[in-house]
Amino acid sequence: MPEVHDLSALAEDHLNQARGDAHGRSAQLVVHDGALRQSVIALVSGTELDEHNTPPAASLCVLRGEVRLTTEQGNEWVLREGQFGEVPKERHDLVALADSVVLLTAVTATA
Repeated sequence: MPEVHDLSALAEDHLNQARGDAHGRSAQLVVHDGALRQSVIALVSGTELDEHNTPPAASLCVLRGEVRLTTEQGNEWVLREGQFGEVPKERHDLVALADSVVLLTAVTATA
């Protein structure tokens, strides 16, 4: 049987770690299966993940809090707890508008 994860516990643990981290963040890769990656990322309010590239396919699910994703073209989306969506296929940044935890699902290669 594959490993089972408790997202609520992971979110709580990483949010507590982020609150104590000098950079205001904590992350863990929880699933790594071939090209599939799933990571839990906790950010305290105001913390930003600087502009970065997008893998071939990705989605973002907000487990706690509220985040804003902004593309290099200036498009932006605010996602709140319980919301999820596809990550645009262009460079973007991510800012925590409140203490937040997200689940990032990424496919790093395509056939």
